[in-house]
Amino acid sequence: MLFQLIGNKVLSFLRELGQVSILFGRIVINTRYLLKSKRQVLYQMEHIGVGSLPLVLIIAIFTGAVTAWQAAYQLKGVAPMSILGGTTTTAIITELGPVLTGIVIAGRVGASIAAELGTMKVTEQIDALEIMAIPPVRFLAMPRVVASVFMMPVLVVFANAISVFGAFLVSKYFIGVSFAVFFISVKKFFLFSDFTAGLFKTVIFGGVTALLGCHIGFHTSGGAEGVGQATIRSFVMSAAMILILDYFLWMLIF
Repeated sequence: MLFQLIGNKVLSFLRELGQVSILFGRIVINTRYLLKSKRQVLYQMEHIGVGSLPLVLIIAIFTGAVTAWQAAYQLKGVAPMSILGGTTTTAIITELGPVLTGIVIAGRVGASIAAELGTMKVTEQIDALEIMAIPPVRFLAMPRVVASVFMMPVLVVFANAISVFGAFLVSKYFIGVSFAVFFISVKKFFLFSDFTAGLFKTVIFGGVTALLGCHIGFHTSGGAEGVGQATIRSFVMSAAMILILDYFLWMLIF
């Protein structure tokens, strides 16, 4: 019984992995229609990027602030506070900015995509598109994935800047590290390769989040209850994949 259960789970995982891979391949093929679909892509870029910016910035400034507090606590009695700027900035740019922004986007955008497409699926709007000879992957999935891939790095650039600013405010007004000392440390420890590596990870995170949202939305069933389950499943799977991929990308890049 146990082996049967494990076998069924493995087969289910492999089946879903195959479905996601096929969807990804179809999206890549349909990128040749990118210029013809520019209106949908731009709309999704506004929804994903501009719509998510306030939430991302609020989370980013407090992320930077708490990172500075934690770094100061760890450095106390071990290393001089003059390196506080460099340590917090490196942690933010390489890890905290990309990962936390990715999880925020998974909750706001990935779940939204699954809910939108899931609703269209259970109300047979996707079937109607197919009847009218409009490919759902080209019309619905491709613009969302492309927009997510393009906008995630932009969001992370803003998140990194605001996080570093939040770390500086805490360092200056609560820990006593001056502007000059903080940013001299940043200049000393900052590597442009860390910045580009963080942006590369966000491209992967954005693509995976939108891809899973589209996949789950296209396979939604069961009416309103099914849409709710699809929304939760999209966020859980996207957040988990972001953390898993972050580990493997860290090993690959650094």
